[in-house]
Amino acid sequence: MNELAQAFEMERPRLVRVAYATLGSLAEAEDCVQEAWLRLRGLDDPGEIRDLRAWLVRTVGRLALDALGSARARRERYVGTWLPEPLVGDAAPTADPADRVTMDEQVSMAMLVVMESLSPAERTAFLLHDVFGLPFDEVAEVVGRSTVAVRQLASRARRHVAEGRPRFPPAPDEQRALVTAFLSACQNGDLDGLMDVLAPEVVLRGDGGGKVSTVPRVLRGADEVAAAMLAFSGAPIAGLRVATVNGSPGVVARGIDGNLSVAAITVDAGRIVAIDVVRNPDKLTTVQEPHAG
Repeated sequence: MNELAQAFEMERPRLVRVAYATLGSLAEAEDCVQEAWLRLRGLDDPGEIRDLRAWLVRTVGRLALDALGSARARRERYVGTWLPEPLVGDAAPTADPADRVTMDEQVSMAMLVVMESLSPAERTAFLLHDVFGLPFDEVAEVVGRSTVAVRQLASRARRHVAEGRPRFPPAPDEQRALVTAFLSACQNGDLDGLMDVLAPEVVLRGDGGGKVSTVPRVLRGADEVAAAMLAFSGAPIAGLRVATVNGSPGVVARGIDGNLSVAAITVDAGRIVAIDVVRNPDKLTTVQEPHAG
């Protein structure tokens, strides 16, 4: 049993990412992974599994797909805009550094927001095949469709993802420089500086979950977004830092009211194209405090 537990722990980071990419919730993802462990441990002879990684990915994928149905129902009753729970720092690491690059791209906030527009079956087919490498016949078992149908699901999902993914994503240093310039412009009330880093079609989304204030609707366009950001930045803050948010530089801030904000910044072709701010405290329980601003 110790060997089985060790083998499972080696796969845990990948499994958390499978479930998180499906559900957008780290807590729900960890529940799926724990359930997969219980099922593995409950087998009469786990040693009969020829490919443990594939078995676990299929099992977690199926559990996450089942959980997504009830999660989507809850989101229909959600107050305001729903955004995925942000991964700040190394909240869901991956054991393989080479794997980490791919995983960070697939759990970027931009990717997760795009995948919200997919059906559960499309989302699962795309993730399990395109991201986590399961053959289509194994994905078909998870989704409960034919192999041909699953190929079509993944193809449709792929087109949607390509439309929503940044066409010219930045290098990490470029992203950090843009985030730093964005923060400086906000803190200094520099409208011109802010307009320099925002794309004309930039989008601002805020998730307060009905518990803290945020933008009441999705804002679109540099003028509207810049005005909102300068208005928000005028409020005193207790701490502020640049942090890794879903694999890329973003912002963590705490207001003097004690409320945390985590902003995921999406950059394309040298400009900020999306700002996704999560303020719902239920989604920020593991976020470390920013330093004093």
